[in-house]
Amino acid sequence: MKTLLNTLVLTLLCYTIHAQNRLDVAKQQAITKHKLILLNFSGSDWCIPCIKLHKNIIDSEQFKQLINDQIIVFLNADFPRSKKNQLPADQKKENANLADQYNPTGIFPYTLLLDANGKILKSWAGLPCEAPSTFCDEIRTVYNQ
Repeated sequence: MKTLLNTLVLTLLCYTIHAQNRLDVAKQQAITKHKLILLNFSGSDWCIPCIKLHKNIIDSEQFKQLINDQIIVFLNADFPRSKKNQLPADQKKENANLADQYNPTGIFPYTLLLDANGKILKSWAGLPCEAPSTFCDEIRTVYNQ
């Protein structure tokens, strides 16, 4: 009986851990560490502006510093088309749910700055024309308000 109860409790714990999606985890981090959430919708292997956004801004030292300074939690909801770049089924489903909630018109790239509750504070539709430092400064300005 004791073994059965322990097994049941462990099964429920495992289900709870796996049922939690990346946005829920990001919200928890944002609440506990006073961060914002940056959610980016991209097509990493077909969307040229998305590829440029990642190369010029997301991969920049200024952007990495936002993460290191505990200002943002970064989430990428990627929608690759090539068979070799396909995501696991659970991540595809999660990305589709994020798109249903935050990007129902299917804009790519589409970047949202969210508070810890998931409320949109700022958005960028398409490739931002700003330099990485300007883009990151906009995020810092919202964070400091």
